[in-house]
Amino acid sequence: MSSLAISMAAARAELRTPADFVRWGTSRFNEAGLCFGHGADNALDEALALVLGTLHLEPGLPAELWQAALTEPEREQVLVNLARRIEERIPAAYITHTAWFAGSAYYVDERVLVPRSPIAELVEGGFSPWMDGVEVAHVLDLCTGCGCIAAACAQVFPEAAVVGVDLSLEALAVAHRNIEALGLEEQVALLESDLFSQVEGAFDLIVSNPPYVSEASVAALPDEYHHEPAMGLASGADGLDCTHRILREAGRYLAPHGVLVVEVGESRPALTAAYPELPFMWLDFVRGGENIFLLTAAELVEHGFSPAS
Repeated sequence: MSSLAISMAAARAELRTPADFVRWGTSRFNEAGLCFGHGADNALDEALALVLGTLHLEPGLPAELWQAALTEPEREQVLVNLARRIEERIPAAYITHTAWFAGSAYYVDERVLVPRSPIAELVEGGFSPWMDGVEVAHVLDLCTGCGCIAAACAQVFPEAAVVGVDLSLEALAVAHRNIEALGLEEQVALLESDLFSQVEGAFDLIVSNPPYVSEASVAALPDEYHHEPAMGLASGADGLDCTHRILREAGRYLAPHGVLVVEVGESRPALTAAYPELPFMWLDFVRGGENIFLLTAAELVEHGFSPAS
């Protein structure tokens, strides 16, 4: 019998409350040397997400409920899910089918990346100060995935028409599910498009968390990341295939006062080397995160990128 099986046998006999299982899961995750990076960066937060998600409970559980006794079926399901996280290296969000972004829960499965972008903080702040005083009427989310950025923008800018674009029909099916669950069908349109290829109009705000992982880095990713769709991660030799296209084309789809926000992750050095003339503003985040740039429509035009028609 494996050490995990022995530990699970003891857990079945002795653990009773959500707090018990979070402590046990945290210990086992650390013992197994798991990789974290899909909404949590440590074993405790991963165990919290997995236990709460399995029990259909939201973050911020009242203190008294942490000591509430679970039923036998609940205890067994929590243990099974904790074991899957260890043995299969599946991110917790894919096990519970729940990820949180900008204060809302989203359904996720292996057709989409697990939401984890610091862009959530920008959305929650209404993209201040750049959108302060601007009547935000049109927002475009490129590479929308599960639809979280598009939906969050719709919630923050309730008068705006939002378009979420993705090349993957499977991802768009997940996004449709989330948009409907949040009651945003009248405000958010989802479009199958290879970046801007099927997009029309000019936008006050274009946001994108595109694929940005280089070929070498994709090959070296921990097992957890190989549960995610490769097309949501890989973007050529230097990770910039999508970002090059966004920069070349975004000016034609931005309103004169518009703003472009793009996450580029580890590809930031390659990007700044490729465009030394562009005045990328690299944004700071209170909750942590980096490698997200902002450019205005005026800056793109000034440096030779096409303006909106």
